[in-house]
Amino acid sequence: MSSEPYVDAATVKRLSTLQPWRTAVALGFDWAVIAAAITLSQWAQHPVVYLLAVAVIGGRMHGFGVLLHDFAHYRFLNGNKALSDWVCDLFLAWPILTTVASYRANHLAHHRYTNTDKDPDWVFKLGHRKFTFPKAWQEGALDLLSYFIVLGSILDIFGMLHRLKAAEKPPLAYRLARLGFYILVAVLFTALGIWMDVLLYWFVPYLTTFFLLMHIRSVAEHFGSMDYSHELGGTRSVLPYWWERAFFAPHNVNYHLEHHLYPSVPFYNLPQLHSALMANPLYAARAHNTRGYTTGLVRETLFGTASVPAN
Repeated sequence: MSSEPYVDAATVKRLSTLQPWRTAVALGFDWAVIAAAITLSQWAQHPVVYLLAVAVIGGRMHGFGVLLHDFAHYRFLNGNKALSDWVCDLFLAWPILTTVASYRANHLAHHRYTNTDKDPDWVFKLGHRKFTFPKAWQEGALDLLSYFIVLGSILDIFGMLHRLKAAEKPPLAYRLARLGFYILVAVLFTALGIWMDVLLYWFVPYLTTFFLLMHIRSVAEHFGSMDYSHELGGTRSVLPYWWERAFFAPHNVNYHLEHHLYPSVPFYNLPQLHSALMANPLYAARAHNTRGYTTGLVRETLFGTASVPAN
C-alpha cells in the first residue's frame, strides 16, 4: 500500500472488488491460445510457423506467470483461499514447474521490503551483471540471445530456486499431490505417444521465450534509470504498444507501479487505477511511466543514466 494517498480510498475499494469470472476467462484464453498455436503449427508443418508457435506459447506461459502473481495476492476468490490455491496450482503454477505457495512467500517479501536489503528479489539481482544499467547494446543483445540457447533460462532457474528455497516446506500431502499430478501427466503423455510434441511445444517455449519474457519484465519493473529515493521512481510502469501486450505485457502486468502502490487491485482493474492516479498532478509529475518496451525501455536501460540510490 502506498504511503501517500494518491487516489481516494473509495476508488481503491471499488477497484479492489473481485470478479472471479474475469480471471477464469483470462486463464481459459491463455490455454486456448496455446492449443490453437500447437494445432496450427502441426497443421502447417513449417519451421517458420513452428517458431511463431514457440513465441506465442512462451507469451501465454508468461500470461500464466502474471495470473499466478494475482493468485499469490489472493485476487481470485473471496473467502476460499484453499480453493483458489488449488485452481492456481493445477492450471497455472504446476504446468510451469512452480507452486503458488513458494512464489507467494518470495513475492510478498518483495512487496513488504521493495528495493531494500530485505527484498529477496532485490538482494539477488542488485549488482548482478544482467541487472546493471546502462550497458553497451552488444552486452544487452548477448543477454537476450542467451535465452535462445537455453543458457539464460538455466541460470534464471537456479536463481529462482535459490530465492524460493526460503519458503516453508509444504505438507507431505501437498507434495504427494504434486508428485501425483506429474506422474499422471507423464503416464497420459506416454499412453498418447506425444512426448516429442511435449518437448517441442512445451519445454522448448518454456526454456526459451518464456524465460526471455520473464527476464525482460523483471528488468522493466525495477531496473534502468530508476530513482530509488522515492516510491514513485523505484518501480516502473510501461505503456506498451498494442502489439507488445501479447508478449511483454499480458493481463496488464505493465502497470507495475500501480500494482505496488495498491496491490489489492486485481489485474483487470489496473488500467482504471492508472487513469485515476494520473488524474493526480503530484502522481503524474513523479511517476515513472515509460512508453514502449522496444522503445522507451531500451533507451532507459541501454542509453539511460545510472539509477539514483535510495536515501
